[in-house]
Amino acid sequence: MTDPIKDNVLIVHWHDLGRYLGAYGHADVSSPRLDRLAAEGIRFTRAHATAPLCSPSRGSLFTGRYPQSNGLVGLAHHGWEYRPDVRTLPQILADAGWYTALFGMQHETSYPARLGFAEFDVSNSYCEYVVEQATAWLQDAPRLLDETPRQPFLLTAGFFETHRPYPPERYEPADPTTVTVPDYLPDTDEVRQDLADFYGAIAVADAAVGRLLDALSATGLDRNTWVVFMTDHGPALPRAKSTLYDAGTGIALIVRPPSRLRYAAKVYDELFSGVDLLPTLLELLGLEVPADVEGISHAATVGASPPIDTPVRTAVYTTKTYHDSFDPIRAVRTKDYSYIENYAARPLLDLPLDIADSAPGKAVAPLIGGRRPERELYDLTDDPTESHNLLGEDATDKSEAIADDLALLLHDWRLKTRDVIPSEFVGVRISERYTETYLSIHGRVLASRSAIAADRGIEEDHS
Repeated sequence: MTDPIKDNVLIVHWHDLGRYLGAYGHADVSSPRLDRLAAEGIRFTRAHATAPLCSPSRGSLFTGRYPQSNGLVGLAHHGWEYRPDVRTLPQILADAGWYTALFGMQHETSYPARLGFAEFDVSNSYCEYVVEQATAWLQDAPRLLDETPRQPFLLTAGFFETHRPYPPERYEPADPTTVTVPDYLPDTDEVRQDLADFYGAIAVADAAVGRLLDALSATGLDRNTWVVFMTDHGPALPRAKSTLYDAGTGIALIVRPPSRLRYAAKVYDELFSGVDLLPTLLELLGLEVPADVEGISHAATVGASPPIDTPVRTAVYTTKTYHDSFDPIRAVRTKDYSYIENYAARPLLDLPLDIADSAPGKAVAPLIGGRRPERELYDLTDDPTESHNLLGEDATDKSEAIADDLALLLHDWRLKTRDVIPSEFVGVRISERYTETYLSIHGRVLASRSAIAADRGIEEDHS
């Protein structure tokens, strides 16, 4: 898989995209540059975040450890942080001789110097600024890193897009009559316009990715650079972001190998967890995977031709504990079924603040007040959007048996990862402490809605 040349890594990550790209079957979305990247590389079709919200999902992507293991079980701008012993991808690569740089968004900490990048600029995460800085850095990289042997690099470009809001002066909306409304949302003019605004942000960010990839090619660095595109979790829509349904945890993940390796483009249909990204990248780079990493490397299978019959994974595990409230949920997903356990009495959907204030959030508000079931099971072959709970009043012996088997898998995973869920009394008060402190600082002006670091409470925005 590797040769004596030490390869670079370029990571581009977005907010709240899910799989809303043309390459993932959304023909109504304009994303030509990412569609082209997918056609040139490896498109993962069953990649899932470990959590359906920003900080915990990103924490797993950059550490290879689940939220309950790395400590990032809630939002960084609410005060959650990594445990002191946790090592991130830039720290691991730096120790192995890579130069590391970050431009734009990170959502893992309020103290970006802790992430381990040799240099960083998180002052502005709008895609235009990020690409301008990252492109200039790439153009200087051959000079800056002119060593013998040449020093490899990790360059991370984090976009604020496609997080809410989507102001039309920044993102020209798509035609609302052409968007496809998912079956879990009411088809109203307001919802269509909201999706059209979302699509406008996708188009702008896609073009920015294109400029960055063009710069990589112009410098000749594409010859020995792994390009990784990913998002953190599902789109900011009801029954997507902040839920453990496929729309909440399913993510776009595209990996393009260095051009000199002449990999054939492929579609990777195996299950892939957010914790698997770090070990997979390390193995592709020829590096040892640290013992505390909980993910599994797919490096030996993503490039295999013909495909290897034995899958790396048969299940992925997802988790939610704190978002804007205490909402403990766990799930296990196979290719055939999705099984969810809800540990606290909650409404059908507990909407985070950004979604509750949106047109889709207001449209579903009258429909989500009922009590959530304790257990949910969905047949992903017959019901891919998870609309019919097989453990409802019409549950069969077969459904109960399948659910019980998956419950054992989930229980075993929770034991192995030391997953402790607080009681209702404790969990609610922990959440209130973090969220009320955050709101007392920011008021109702949500820091998560700004691409400017100063607005997010981050004062140290440059290295």
